[in-house]
Amino acid sequence: MKNLKIFLALTLLFLTSPLFAQEPVVGVDNPEALFADPDPALNVNKQAALHIMRELLQCNQWDRAGEWLTKPYIQHNPNAKSGLDGVVYFFTQVIKVKRTDECSKLTLPIVAVIADDAYVTVLTPRTYDDPRTPGQKYSTTWFDTWRFVDGKADEHWDSALISPPPPPQPKN
Repeated sequence: MKNLKIFLALTLLFLTSPLFAQEPVVGVDNPEALFADPDPALNVNKQAALHIMRELLQCNQWDRAGEWLTKPYIQHNPNAKSGLDGVVYFFTQVIKVKRTDECSKLTLPIVAVIADDAYVTVLTPRTYDDPRTPGQKYSTTWFDTWRFVDGKADEHWDSALISPPPPPQPKN
């Protein structure tokens, strides 16, 4: 009888618990502190990643991209072309980001910054629509990894998937 009660209790717990429970992914309180390193070489690369995150990805100052990206910049995101010109075109002409002039502090949420040799990976929280439950969201982690050469990003990876084409525009 005791085993039956335990079995029923566990069954009830399983049936009333969310099947896909997760903790939300959240950023740290002081994200800029993650971009400092006591190793001088790693610090240079982390600081360049900070500028990419703050000036380019947060404030959309893509006219300054040449300060932190090399001309051949190899892009592994399937939605943007390689090369400095290709990535600038993607952000300014394809997704048409709007530039923010005041950009003194990183406000994007950052989970972690990991540096190893020429590579810096930045982890950020992302929230998406849950395809299993319409109207619900789920939390996950996005990553950007750059390979640096002489203080500039020369190659980039992220977790992007191919974006669907925009819907057709109605004809007048």
